[in-house]
Amino acid sequence: MTTAALVALNSPYPFWQLSDRHAGQLQSAFPDVRFLLVQEHDVPAEIRTADVYFGWSFDAEWLSASPRLRWTATPSAGIDHWPVTALNAAGVTLSRGYGYHGRPMAEHAIGLLLGFSRGLFTSTRLQTRSVWWKDDLASSFFDLYGETLTIVGCGSVGLRLAEVAQAVGMHVIGVRRSPPRPEPGGIEWVPTHRVREALPRSRAVVNLLPATDETQGFFDESTFKACRPGTVFINLGRASTVDHDALLAALEQGPLAGAALDVQPRKPPALDDPLRHHPRIVLTPKTAVFSHAYMDQAVAFFVDNLRRFLAGQPLNGAVTPTHGGTHDPY
Repeated sequence: MTTAALVALNSPYPFWQLSDRHAGQLQSAFPDVRFLLVQEHDVPAEIRTADVYFGWSFDAEWLSASPRLRWTATPSAGIDHWPVTALNAAGVTLSRGYGYHGRPMAEHAIGLLLGFSRGLFTSTRLQTRSVWWKDDLASSFFDLYGETLTIVGCGSVGLRLAEVAQAVGMHVIGVRRSPPRPEPGGIEWVPTHRVREALPRSRAVVNLLPATDETQGFFDESTFKACRPGTVFINLGRASTVDHDALLAALEQGPLAGAALDVQPRKPPALDDPLRHHPRIVLTPKTAVFSHAYMDQAVAFFVDNLRRFLAGQPLNGAVTPTHGGTHDPY
């Protein structure tokens, strides 16, 4: 029986869409596979004959209409919006993408960190209402060289960020359940349960934690209190991992000098949300993975995995319902 792959990769942004060129690459690489490209609203009607599904999201209700389905794949690194348990119970493998999110996210994190360290955000805020704000920057800027960056949830994205941070002379502490094997050079590894030992040493903290029951509210009042005075906090992980009331308190009365959030509790945040209006918070609208090379790399990852699937080999990025993945352990 011919393998059928249903693809629903639709987006208002061209770099997150499957183009005709990508479709041609898939068909050329797998002439014996039947590919069907659809809009997401057409998935329920088409999934009944699919062995493979490749898309941004998946509804658990589709499982009852997909007797042939054996593998679902997403380009996303995060799968907290996927019905992992239901897929596992139905014997359907879920795989997520990894390896190609690191470059844009590292650029985003370093851009935010430079914005704080070089006073770029302060300048933007003061240029329309201060005659000259040089003294403000003289009292608030800091050097990255020689400082320590702690990356919490340091998986493949964190490793890429660590490379960039080390290139500008920062010492990097990687926080995760256990160090990777083999260990990349130059990173000091700290287990997750000892994160509060790393925070007092860090000028900047980047959160890359996934959304799980274990990480809910990981950055709470006690965690922020452990930070060194003047710390900059950047969240490129999931909003659920941060207690945002505690974050605001840490900016007002605690050690944080600034915060940048690529994810917020509500999307979009209300116009009167205090996160929007705090003078030392920078919000970006979940754009850390914006990249014009994104879909090229996502399709290449899927092509490799489809070859593995057809050959009966283990898939890269296969997800377990317990920890949300086989890669990037926090």
